[in-house]
Amino acid sequence: MFIHSPSKFILDSMALFTQSKSFEANSVLGNSRLNQLGLHRFRVQFAAQMAAQRRSKLAKFIHPADVENFQKNGFIFRENFLAAEEFSQLKQELLTTPLETRETLQGDTVTRRMALDGKTLNYMPVTQQFLHSAKWRNLLNYVASFKVQPISYLQVIFSHVRKAKADPQTNLHSDTFHPSAKAWLFLEDVAEDEGPFVYVPGSHLLNPARLNWEQQKSEAITAKTDVMTRRGSFRVSESEILELGYAKPQAFAVKANTLVIADTYGFHARAKSLKPSVRIELWAYARRNPFVPWLGGDPLSLPFLKSNLVPLYWSGLDFMEKKFQRNNPWKKVGKKCAADPAVLTSK
Repeated sequence: MFIHSPSKFILDSMALFTQSKSFEANSVLGNSRLNQLGLHRFRVQFAAQMAAQRRSKLAKFIHPADVENFQKNGFIFRENFLAAEEFSQLKQELLTTPLETRETLQGDTVTRRMALDGKTLNYMPVTQQFLHSAKWRNLLNYVASFKVQPISYLQVIFSHVRKAKADPQTNLHSDTFHPSAKAWLFLEDVAEDEGPFVYVPGSHLLNPARLNWEQQKSEAITAKTDVMTRRGSFRVSESEILELGYAKPQAFAVKANTLVIADTYGFHARAKSLKPSVRIELWAYARRNPFVPWLGGDPLSLPFLKSNLVPLYWSGLDFMEKKFQRNNPWKKVGKKCAADPAVLTSK
């Protein structure tokens, strides 16, 4: 590898102790011989150990019951998370404020994300107060295993917008090789037949069977392997889940004002909606270099960055598309309110 392309080998090797996960984009991470020798296995195991150490220091900031439930299940679940009046004000603000919006079309489903950046939040005081509250941040920090600067959106899922294959997000999967966090505060009820969030309880735990499975998957990746697995988000079948010793997947058919924060190393998906439906949620994710031992110091928390994370991210995608012809799946659709009809209903 080094003789064939020394500069690429050196560059790709530098990603070993970062959150890089793509087997197809990185010649070292995707090398089957190195993975037979245990490269991927080592990264998974070491990242899990580091996350456990950081969480042990963050546990004091949240209720012991939340710690216990997370350690068992891999998620924190809270019904009636906000006081009724606060939730009503938050929901009113989020649903009626026009926001800069992007959409992506996957299969028969449109995912809409709406920017909650610093400029926008200046006109949304209730949302701003919530996103800065210790009640919210401490729970997210614990699951993420860091004091993080999350990236937050108002997210809307439109199911069955066209006749096509199912949304690929309905396949059970792990987001990446290390612990990370995603959060959903559901603004409206989600019925069982309307594409609820699904999680495999306990699948955040790295048992021996899971570790062996991770190594086998890493060794077997080829050009014919599904694209999401090649990019480091391993897909899994329900039969494999049971073989790994985990429980059956749990669907979160929930009432409005329910909070779920999950470690998305655990297996999860979006259940298939059985009819046209719309799911609206305040959504956030947090992911850092899993090999960093300290809790704080997230570069994204720098003043200019933290208030402009979404615009900067979108601008970066636009630049890569324009400069290098890299497809940007998040298309501009202008300013929208959450419940406005989906725009990207065809390709």
